[in-house]
This record gives sequence, C-alpha cells and structure tokens, in this order.
Amino acid sequence: MKSHLLALCAATLSLLQPAEAAAQTQREPWLNPNITRVNTERPRSSFFAYEDAARAAAADKAASSRYLSLEGMWRFCFVKDHNLAPAGFYAPGYDDSQWVDFPVPGLFETNGYGDKIYRNVGYSWATQFASNPPYVEERNNYTGSYRKTVAIPAAWKGMDIYMHVGSATSNLQLWVNGKEVGYSEDSKMEAEFCLTKYLTPGRDNLIAMQVMRWCDGSYLEDQDFWRFTGIAREVYLYARPKAHIQDIFVLQDLVNDYRDGQLTATVTAPSARGCVVELALAAPDGSNAGSAACKVDGGSTAALSLTVPQAQAWSAEMPNLYTATFTLRDKRGEVLEVVRQRVGFRNIRIEGGQVLVNGQPILIKGADRHELDPDGGYVVSVERMVEDIRIMKQLNMNAVRTCHYSDDPRWYDLCDEYGLYVVAETNIESHGMGYGDRTLAKNPIYHKAHVERNEHNVLVQKNHPSVIFWSLGNEAGYGKNFEDAYDAVKAIDTS
Repeated sequence: MKSHLLALCAATLSLLQPAEAAAQTQREPWLNPNITRVNTERPRSSFFAYEDAARAAAADKAASSRYLSLEGMWRFCFVKDHNLAPAGFYAPGYDDSQWVDFPVPGLFETNGYGDKIYRNVGYSWATQFASNPPYVEERNNYTGSYRKTVAIPAAWKGMDIYMHVGSATSNLQLWVNGKEVGYSEDSKMEAEFCLTKYLTPGRDNLIAMQVMRWCDGSYLEDQDFWRFTGIAREVYLYARPKAHIQDIFVLQDLVNDYRDGQLTATVTAPSARGCVVELALAAPDGSNAGSAACKVDGGSTAALSLTVPQAQAWSAEMPNLYTATFTLRDKRGEVLEVVRQRVGFRNIRIEGGQVLVNGQPILIKGADRHELDPDGGYVVSVERMVEDIRIMKQLNMNAVRTCHYSDDPRWYDLCDEYGLYVVAETNIESHGMGYGDRTLAKNPIYHKAHVERNEHNVLVQKNHPSVIFWSLGNEAGYGKNFEDAYDAVKAIDTS
C-alpha cells in the first residue's frame, strides 16, 4: 500500500509545472502557497472584549486595562534584497544600535525606503522576472526587520495575551523573546497570535517582526493601485481571562411583514463551559429593547435570540443601529468580560433580478473605494474614512465596494453608522496571470488560499448590517477554486 501511495504522489507531482511541484515541498512559508498561516488565531468577528460594562459602553479600547498599543517607533532595518536581511535579529541580545526608528503603522516607500510603484496591469516584478507562481525572487524583495521592547503589565499574569496586526504587506513573521511565534499571509486581513507562553508579565519583553515585499501570496494581490510594503493598520496587545468569548455570530432580520426585528446570536466560548452569557439589547435611543441569557453548553456555545416588536429597520437611508451587549459571567456570577456589537435589523433578498432591502427595491448608486490615503498610502486614519463617507453622501451615493480586498474593520463600523450598503470583497486579484488556462482560479496549489481568504473575509465582517453582498474577488478568471470558495462562504453565512 505504501509503495502505491508513493507512486501516486510521484505521478501527481509530475503533472505539475516545475515551480508548482517545488512548492509542494518548499519549507520556506513565503514560497509555499499551502503555508498561509502558522500559529495564528482563527479569524473571528471584529470586536474588543472589555473588563466591565461601563468601558464597553464607552467603546474606547485604549481606555481598557486589557489593551496595550504597540504603535509608534520601532527599531528598524531595511534591506533591498531579502537574502541580506540580518540573521538572528530577533534574539534578545542582538545589537540594533545601528538601526533606525521607524513608525508602526508605516510603509517603507512613503518613509524613504524602496521605490513607489503604481501598476494597473501586471505584477510589480514584471520588469524583473517572469511570473511563475509561486516563485518570487529575493532580489529587490524589500525586507524590513523590526524590534521593540515592551513592558507587559503585571496584572496580565494568568490571563491569555494576544497580539493583533491589522495589515502587513505582503506577509508577517513574528518572534517574541527570541522564540519563533508564527507567520501569516493575506496583506489585507488581520493576523492575531496568542503570546501567552512567550511573554512574561511584569517584565520587559522583546517583540520582533519581519515583513517582505513579495511572497507566494502576492500572486493573489495584483490590484491596480500603488504597490507599497509595510504595516498599515492597528497593532496592539490585549489580554483576556482564560474563560472568554472566542466569537459571536449575530443574524439580524426583519420578520412578520418587516415589522419586527429578529436577532439570533451564537456565542462560541470553548473555555467557558458552565459560564453564562447575558445579552442586553438597547434601541437606537438607548432604551431597553430586550434581554436573554444562556449557559455555555458542552459544545462550547450559547444560543440566544430576541424578537423586537415594531423594530426600527436599518437601511442606507435610515441607518438605525441597536446595541447588543454580551456579558460573560463565571459560575459565581462575576463578570469576566463584556463585548459590544452594533446591529441593524434588515432583510436582504433578490427577487426577479431585483435587490430588495426590507422588501423595497433599491437602486445602487455607489463607488469602488481603494483604501488609499494621499499622505499615508495604505495607512488611513478614521478621520480620512469619515471624510470619504461625507464626500460620498454629498454626491448622493448609497453604496461602496471594498475594492479589491477586506478593509480596515473600522470602515465597516462607519458604514453601519452612517448608512452605506457594502459589497465586501475578498483580497483576491490575479489578473496578471490572465483569465485563461493560467488563471490561479484553476491552479490547485492556490486552492487553499482562495477558499481561506474568502472564509476569513466573511468570518471577520459577518456581523455588519451594512454588508449586503459578499464578493469572492476581482479580475481573477474562473475555476474550481472559486466554486469551492463560493460553497465555503455559503456554508458560513446561510442568510
């Protein structure tokens, strides 16, 4: 039997292109499309867990004792070619005195390192080497190495500690106190790592990162815009009790001829069996709209539901938002943590080729929006996001497409609040490979990445009432990889 399996493997590899066959056994994660995330947390709905109801109501995570920003200046070393990156730079005793201070978030090219490149058609390496996925060269593959010493609060002892990196282009490798933690690709999706066993609360700890310009995942990121490198969104640490809420999935609908709101929430909490989840729903004016409670069962979930008579519906014209507060209590009734989610009751259907929102036909008047700032590049402040929405509203737009990737989670919050219908697109565009036989949609070594990126897009954005469409990607050809990605999305979001 073993010889038959070996023969089958050999036959399978012989059918692949040389670069594809090499990728199957490539140990370097940045050259292996089947190594996309190592030791990362499973993506979840975007939220921050607070220590009490008052802080959750204020919705300012910077005011929480369980939050520690890592933004600001890091020690930084830039090299033009990846093979020149400093060896062992992540060790606590490494001498970084000749390095420079560099901002996080911040991009190499907008801070004086590397060349600013804009491309519409074709990859940014088009003048250097021929596209042969998953191969990328080390030459001109800008690489930035980062180091920062961080004092971890002593009060975090006994808690689980996580690191959040909102966006790293094109990939991210992470070390803590000299030990390798993990790896991630998908430059427009956050990566979270559990650092509990690597950190020592009450002491200084060394965090080291490395970011590359290109990796195998870059073949899926051929968007027509400015090509930059670096870290572009929020970076922070946060602490949570051992028993905590891992994820929340809130389905928001209108029933009884669109008169009543129906909320169904599934709370996942693997280490909180026997604890109780309480749901309190506040109406847009702050008044009580209902409550429910449920014990976390043996399957590590709690299911809660509410019906709100005569609910105020959410739409782009009238973005009425309710506030759902989820409180996790231990077996003694003590509050472990509190999570706040904004929800909006709306019903989305397509009938006879017409999109209906709350039973009414709508006319989409929208824009594609690249997450790009004239000063910061990929680094876009909340103030700039609000400015984008204000301009869109002034131009009578009611919809936006996140072209061509997942945006900063705060963008979807703003679309919920101000009222924009969102086409939430996944970070896939491979038009540099064309739309024929070479499309990555048909390439088996990129199957995992197509499905995974779509799953992650939905898992993170699933609770936003503003999202009325999921988009599998853009300008990438057609093939089995997208067929399976479609099935994966429908399996997560059955609405």
